[in-house]
Amino acid sequence: MRTQNDAFSPMNAITGVAGILFGIIVGYVIGSGQLSGPAVTASAAPQTAQAPQSTTLVTDADLQPYRDILGQDPRNAGAAAALANKLYDAGRYTEAIPYYQTALAGDPKNINVSTDLGTAMFYAGRPDEALAQLQRSLTIDPNHAQTLFNVGIVKRDGKSDRKGAVDAWERLLASNPGYPEAARVRSLIDESK
Repeated sequence: MRTQNDAFSPMNAITGVAGILFGIIVGYVIGSGQLSGPAVTASAAPQTAQAPQSTTLVTDADLQPYRDILGQDPRNAGAAAALANKLYDAGRYTEAIPYYQTALAGDPKNINVSTDLGTAMFYAGRPDEALAQLQRSLTIDPNHAQTLFNVGIVKRDGKSDRKGAVDAWERLLASNPGYPEAARVRSLIDESK
């Protein structure tokens, strides 16, 4: 599961408003029965080694403002992270990886970017690199809940290491007693034992 970054830009606000309006229009059309087809749902976090299906569409026009910024300032960590997040949310994990790496080079202590990079690597079919990156994230914050959650997922689904997954999730619960998804994590622990 990708972390939520706190970066704000006017372009993010414009894109967000456009996305909301698009969603309202599509919701109205679907609700009125004018479109049909299978419903697509996305889970809050990965359940298997297979990447979650993305419901986020991204066009080259959506990505171009960030590419323009990076064309003028190739080390702009904010633009690189925003571009990576858009690609990640669209399920384009392999394309997101180099932008996360650029963002992390410019802001090496950004745990959200570091964790998102590891998760993108996992979904791109690179579990060993994903675990190595998530371990680097834990050097930034050894108790970062989302990183520990993702370590468990990668160990269970990418490495078939159920004991390692349980250890990561138990550490998550011990270090984050108020974790909002604690019941779900306990369920994953029970399933993995």
